[in-house]
Amino acid sequence: MSNDLPPARPETVTAAKLQILATEHWSLLATRSLTYTEGLSRVTIFLAILSGAVIALALVAQADRFGSTFIAIAIPLLSVVLFTGVSTISRLMALNRDDYRWVIGMNRLRNAYLELHPELRPHFVTSPYDDLPGALQTLGIEDATAGRGVGSALHLIQTLPGMLTVIVAAVAGFIGALAALALALPPLGMAVAAAVGFVLVVALMGQWGAVAQSGGIRTVVEDVTKVATAGGAHRFCPRHEQRTIGLRRDGSRIRRCEETRPPRSGFELRLGVEELRPAPGASVGAGSVFIP
Repeated sequence: MSNDLPPARPETVTAAKLQILATEHWSLLATRSLTYTEGLSRVTIFLAILSGAVIALALVAQADRFGSTFIAIAIPLLSVVLFTGVSTISRLMALNRDDYRWVIGMNRLRNAYLELHPELRPHFVTSPYDDLPGALQTLGIEDATAGRGVGSALHLIQTLPGMLTVIVAAVAGFIGALAALALALPPLGMAVAAAVGFVLVVALMGQWGAVAQSGGIRTVVEDVTKVATAGGAHRFCPRHEQRTIGLRRDGSRIRRCEETRPPRSGFELRLGVEELRPAPGASVGAGSVFIP
């Protein structure tokens, strides 16, 4: 009598796949919920600190009539508010990148659903693709090229990082005006100092956000070489034993430099690496290499 188990029916295999995909989908949904909760909590903490600082400065201004004591208290207190705002904006940008990653993951799972049941495609309002247009469609931003699309001024000021950037820039402008008042500058000098502080923070936050978004997730198909399908091929039958690849063991390192990876959009600001050129007549230290 044979002890082999009967092969699983196609319906059972499909049900198991759907269960695994649904479990992962719910996990990503829960992670997105935690991302939203942390983002709103960060904004609430910043606004509470800002409100407390404004109330404290109002009480000091009533007692000192905007004198030297008020300036001595206002500048350090608003500097703390400025630091809290910049930290909050930075964390919100990181949370937005994480949320984009979870959306990409759910789009891929949705694509797997449609591979199992293609007839359900007309019932999905979100995208099953893991590229930027697909992620924007899932987020409800279908027209990215219009005037109110992603990257436009009208869209940026409606987001949490954009709104907080305007508030933090106003705080920086107020600090600049107080510094000009402490130096006994004329009203025009105080206005210029306030405008410089406001514009400087807006420019720095905008540049920070642009550099942070340049290295985001991209579609895998765009980075790999497209290989034509080999008709009639069932398996390649390698003539060696199949082995698993450990973490970070799939790349080679030469003089502490990792092998070249697929290119990404954007640019990096870093120290330049040394370029090694051919040296005629130089001795090369060769050694044996064991390949398992």
